[in-house]
Amino acid sequence: MAWKPLPIGVDNFKNLIDNGYYFVDKTLLIRELLDRKGEVNLFTRPRRFGKTLNMSMLRYFFELEEDNERLFSGTKIMAAGEAYRELLGRFPVISLSFKSMKQPTLALSVEMLKKTVGEEYARHWRKVKESGQLSRAAGERYQRIRDLKGTDADYADALRFLSECLHSCLGAKAVILIDEYDVPLENAYFNGFYDEILALIRSLLESALKTNDSLEFAVVTGCLRISRESIFTGLNNLKIMSVTSDTYAEYFGFTLDEVEELLKFYGLEANMETVLQWYDGYRFGSTEVCNPWSVINYVDSCSHNKNAFARPYWSNTSSNSIVRTLVEKADLSVRQEIEALIEGKTITKPVHEDITYEDMESTQDNLWNFLFFTGYLKKIREYQEGDGIYIEMAIPNREVRYIYKNTVLRWFEEKTAGKELSPLYESILNGNAGKMAELLSDNLMETISFYDYQESYYHGFLAGMLKNIGDYIVLSNREAGRGRPDIILKYPSARGRAVIIEIKVSETYQGLEEKCDEALRQIEDQRYAEGLQNEGYRDIIKYGVAFFRKECMVKVKISKK
Repeated sequence: MAWKPLPIGVDNFKNLIDNGYYFVDKTLLIRELLDRKGEVNLFTRPRRFGKTLNMSMLRYFFELEEDNERLFSGTKIMAAGEAYRELLGRFPVISLSFKSMKQPTLALSVEMLKKTVGEEYARHWRKVKESGQLSRAAGERYQRIRDLKGTDADYADALRFLSECLHSCLGAKAVILIDEYDVPLENAYFNGFYDEILALIRSLLESALKTNDSLEFAVVTGCLRISRESIFTGLNNLKIMSVTSDTYAEYFGFTLDEVEELLKFYGLEANMETVLQWYDGYRFGSTEVCNPWSVINYVDSCSHNKNAFARPYWSNTSSNSIVRTLVEKADLSVRQEIEALIEGKTITKPVHEDITYEDMESTQDNLWNFLFFTGYLKKIREYQEGDGIYIEMAIPNREVRYIYKNTVLRWFEEKTAGKELSPLYESILNGNAGKMAELLSDNLMETISFYDYQESYYHGFLAGMLKNIGDYIVLSNREAGRGRPDIILKYPSARGRAVIIEIKVSETYQGLEEKCDEALRQIEDQRYAEGLQNEGYRDIIKYGVAFFRKECMVKVKISKK
């Protein structure tokens, strides 16, 4: 079997086929759309799960007068029956992506929408003009929108007008494809012009999708379902397929069979376990799927080295603003839930899909909903209690766990940088063990911890707190005496003070004192102070610091010569 390049970042179906990229055949999505006869179909899936490529596939299949039969040669849809093959190349297609509207200002976002609409008008202009069916007034309006000279009123129902023009000029109703419809809404929410963009998108979509006699059917994709009341008002013909739906579940993301086939093609069958640990764990309806973006990138890295390390590819592409919002706004109970998730445990939350970005911060439950529907949590089980639906959730895989951990670490660093830590520094430099323990415990209560409370976690926590101590040099795990003390602080001149800190973790609260003593013994037994003394330091403070969960005890020994 001939080797094929992997389609990293390739989301145009024609390019993928023409250039011989590896292709996971999702063409039976076309059959299901035609069989189910949904007039307006909304698919919500996490970013990078194949939505854009599928929309491109739909465009090339249905696009009127395009010679695209060769693109589908040998695919599953061509073997599905004559009834489906007859519809290839039968409709004018309006295909738009709102991805370019992710802009820092309202004016620029609106300008990019107009440009996107204008380009689609230009794409159809030759066929419309050659038909000779447009009235003078309609032709003038068409050209205004195409040339980006239209009024606000021209653009308010521009998609409906285009579908009517195509219907009258080409004799077939239009298929409308809208990709990433919620990108401008998320962007506008975080940039402060949500209401204005909401009104514009609502007008554009409602006019095109509601009681439009020139519409054959429509497919809309996004990460989140924005409630009917805010954007799809009165749209009774809307069918919603979210991550909880069983229908269409296998068409976004790679199923386990598809992953096995992919790995086998590239001779990487032995890497299946790594793929499952890092990129599996998503469940759409009852179908288990892997993140296709990450799997393809990982397989590509293994083409050079079969033992290449798995990496968090999705974290480099997906907006992590929602995780950051959760972490920043977390109260004590939410911090405990985040810790439980990172540890591999589950949480159970009520789930409802009729939400808006405005709802995100109104309750913590809404924030958990956003995390679930955007791929940061997976469904373990679902049940109904009273009038509510509840979902037990967990972090899907190691890749997403990495995102949580990194978000927590960045938040902790920023939080620490803004804290007044002078009292902690004074207690450490003055040998006040009691005050030092109290302040460390207080700060631990405000953090989100992970690594199952291993010593490395506390080491990182304490080193982070000491980063801005000022005039002192902070050394971590540097060789000294017969080993490596956890942390050393020293004044640049030997005439000043030096501090040695050794950290231990206790399995019980009662064992804290014993662990402090053990740490102090280690400092002496391993002669950690020897190097400092050789440098000329005579004023040396030695700390044995013990942790149990978020409790801390400190014992001190002061050496002055």
